[in-house]
Amino acid sequence: MMKILFVCLGNICRSPSAEAVFRGLIAEHDLERHYRLDSAGTGDWHVGKAPDPRAVEAAGKRNLDLSSLRARQLAPEDFQAFDAIVVMDNQNFEDVMNLCPSQSLGKISKLSDYARNPDIRAIDDPYYGDDHGFDRMLDSLEDACAGLLERLEVRRNALAERS
Repeated sequence: MMKILFVCLGNICRSPSAEAVFRGLIAEHDLERHYRLDSAGTGDWHVGKAPDPRAVEAAGKRNLDLSSLRARQLAPEDFQAFDAIVVMDNQNFEDVMNLCPSQSLGKISKLSDYARNPDIRAIDDPYYGDDHGFDRMLDSLEDACAGLLERLEVRRNALAERS
């Protein structure tokens, strides 16, 4: 089972939405048994809070449910517990790399690295913008999560063939 942690700044917009998008993709392809997902933030100011209502609303329009998710902060044990730590932007990448023990550095990547659309260079934070920013965020997440799943499935299938 592949354990993936999605990380953003506060864990109320991008990373819980990424978790929901990826969860929807694996359900659509009947792959739930192969993946365990979670999300976290680098900051602690939203710990225990539900996702931003604008993120919940935008996700709901796409049949994605964020209602059970609660913000948490990235913890030292996450670097051991997860196989992949996928961040939303360059600042998240720097922050996570600075916290990461050297033996886990290879687990960290930017979600935009998996985007099929070359214009997606980061998953932009919609928090301080208008409601349309949440729709744009979800567009980027859907593209990049599809690319991430494709890459992980190629690797998982190659490993299965070797067994």
